[in-house]
Amino acid sequence: MITINFTGGIVSPGYLKDILEIAAACGITNVGFGLRQQLKFEVPLKYDALFDKLCAEKNITFYRGSEVKPNIVSSYPAANIFTTESWLKEGVYKDIFYALDYIPELKINVCDSSQSFVPFLTGHINLIASPALHYWYLYIRFPKTHSVFCWPELIYTNDLTEVTKQLEQLLLKDAAAFYTNQKPDGIKLYESFKKKHSYIGKPIETELALPKFYLPYYEGFNKADNNYWLGIYRRDELFPVSFLIGVCNICLETKIGQLYTTPWKGIIIKGIEPGNRNLWDHVLGKYRINVRHAANELNWQVEDNSEDGLVLKRHIIRHFDKEDVRTYGLSFAMQTRLSSCMFGSVIIRKQQNKNPHRLKSLERFDILYNRNFSPNSGELVVFREGVEKDYLGTYLVSLCKLFYEQENKDDVLYHHINATTAQNTTATKTIKKVHQCKHCFTVYDETETNTAFDALRGDYCCPLCDAPKTDFTEVDESLLQLQD
Repeated sequence: MITINFTGGIVSPGYLKDILEIAAACGITNVGFGLRQQLKFEVPLKYDALFDKLCAEKNITFYRGSEVKPNIVSSYPAANIFTTESWLKEGVYKDIFYALDYIPELKINVCDSSQSFVPFLTGHINLIASPALHYWYLYIRFPKTHSVFCWPELIYTNDLTEVTKQLEQLLLKDAAAFYTNQKPDGIKLYESFKKKHSYIGKPIETELALPKFYLPYYEGFNKADNNYWLGIYRRDELFPVSFLIGVCNICLETKIGQLYTTPWKGIIIKGIEPGNRNLWDHVLGKYRINVRHAANELNWQVEDNSEDGLVLKRHIIRHFDKEDVRTYGLSFAMQTRLSSCMFGSVIIRKQQNKNPHRLKSLERFDILYNRNFSPNSGELVVFREGVEKDYLGTYLVSLCKLFYEQENKDDVLYHHINATTAQNTTATKTIKKVHQCKHCFTVYDETETNTAFDALRGDYCCPLCDAPKTDFTEVDESLLQLQD
């Protein structure tokens, strides 16, 4: 497997065309993009030497197999199409990328705080634009852990390169404290850093408030000011080399200076003039490229080079289509390898088994979701464990329903109607109290069981989701009926 990094997800059409022509010369017909905005493809062994030679001639840097360096991920592809009112403009992104004059060993994410297109905290060093002009929040996700530490100060743009470089060295040098430690001390890291290094910083006046996650529809032709942008996604995550060469040729002909790769394994082309749209329609038609997939297929992340993950994704999406399930506001991740760090509101995690010959029919999966269904929370909650493949769709439909039930609790219209009706109801009849599970909303009604809730044993649990007795709250039955 060959990986070529595109810093921040940006690549010029000329450079990409050079890579693709080398790939074609080496018998490669399809390429793909990775979760960290990289280009990935396999080179047949017989073309190995030729590939090395041609890349050297074109000065193309690539990585083989596990030698790959983590790419610098950014929300640059979202700029001016999914984020418009921000001081973090395209020029600022480029200044940062040009200043990062070293090849990072750890994952670095550079993101605008107002977008929800690119994951914020999937890097080890996560830089997030603050409300203060040219100052950044810094969040450390310690390697090999899910522990996240917020740096106590904002950091000035011009000092980001030196801070990230020195931080990486410190994290890698003291591996026992910061790399493999499941309970790393963030304050210790901060104090150790401050003893040796200085930078322009300022106190955090406002805590970071990440936007509520909604994945924008990132495919097809879309209007932006007086031009169009085009997003392209592939169901099998593979792009024909000949098609991408055609894309590069159109960009060069129409003076489009850069393409954008995304963490959703697609590409975005911005600045398409209305008069040139026919060129794009032609190349899409020539290679029969579909650009209108269903939203419940676009909001998935599958590990790189994981055919098993793609098979499971398709299996679940077919069930979603059959049940006509709404998934807007959610994202799903398929994790088949224990070492993967996946981004999603909902995680489907394959249980690991030491027997490599175990039958597929015996595979089991755990379904987890991030607290409040925010994929950036980093706090996973187990929904179901040991689920067979054939039942994944059924349980995920139930989890989607739970998400929308929680969403409706905060609905403004619901609360307005609820309050008005409650006032009218209390004037005409006595309010009846029931107890409700705060997780799945199962109701315990004392009048139906002839047993007071307080008289139930201490180990009583919810019959639907197994939540403990302490997770039931007393509510008015009249309000409950409105919720139903």
